[in-house]
Amino acid sequence: MALSKKLVVGNWKMHGSRAANAELLKGLLEADLSASAPRSDVAVCVPFPYLGEVASALQGSAIAFGSQDVSAQAQGAYTGEVSGAMVREFGAHYAIVGHSERRSYHAESDQLVADKAKAALAQGLVPIVCVGETLAEREAGQTEFVVARQLKAVTDTLGADLAKVVVAYEPVWAIGTGKTASPAQAQAVHAFLRAQLKAAQAQAVNVPLLYGGSVKPDNAAELFSQTDIDGGLIGGASLKASDFAAIARAA
Repeated sequence: MALSKKLVVGNWKMHGSRAANAELLKGLLEADLSASAPRSDVAVCVPFPYLGEVASALQGSAIAFGSQDVSAQAQGAYTGEVSGAMVREFGAHYAIVGHSERRSYHAESDQLVADKAKAALAQGLVPIVCVGETLAEREAGQTEFVVARQLKAVTDTLGADLAKVVVAYEPVWAIGTGKTASPAQAQAVHAFLRAQLKAAQAQAVNVPLLYGGSVKPDNAAELFSQTDIDGGLIGGASLKASDFAAIARAA
């Protein structure tokens, strides 16, 4: 069953500037999302350069924050990488790992994603592990095969720590396209994922399952009302304070 408390996370992707971020965060703070805090948690995952400013802006608020990626390595000669310890030092709570854009554009394997999740947990971060199929894979009837394969690398790698993660189902064909999986389609995959988590470890049945893929204020409530959907990982709509606040309230 879905958890009693929802989680809504904004993924800014490679958007923003110091001025635009300040305005966006000001809008979110003015929306006073703390009123819904007993029923939902809210966070934003931001580009690495803005972690410090976001930490300062959100200090003392009900909004948490995190990064959009994290290295599988703890430290060393890995030019361009950012470790979990670095992210955590700013006070971040979450780290997205395995987003389809990372898997596609940077050729991240299922095992690398699992290793990143493990590295994030080692530094006290909560990894938001993304899984999802392409349109071709869905049309070929391979949705469950694909998400099970992606998730298995994580379950095999994390062991007893599996219950500490968040999983986000993002059908690749619905990310930034304006297309959204129907509530029934999304629920079916979420129910499958919960069964896979429970089979891997009984305590993991309570892992929050988020839906991502063109979630908007007008479809959020119906999506979040599904039995196994515990919130959302929000892309484009997280860049507009009024839209993101409305989605958070829908949770």
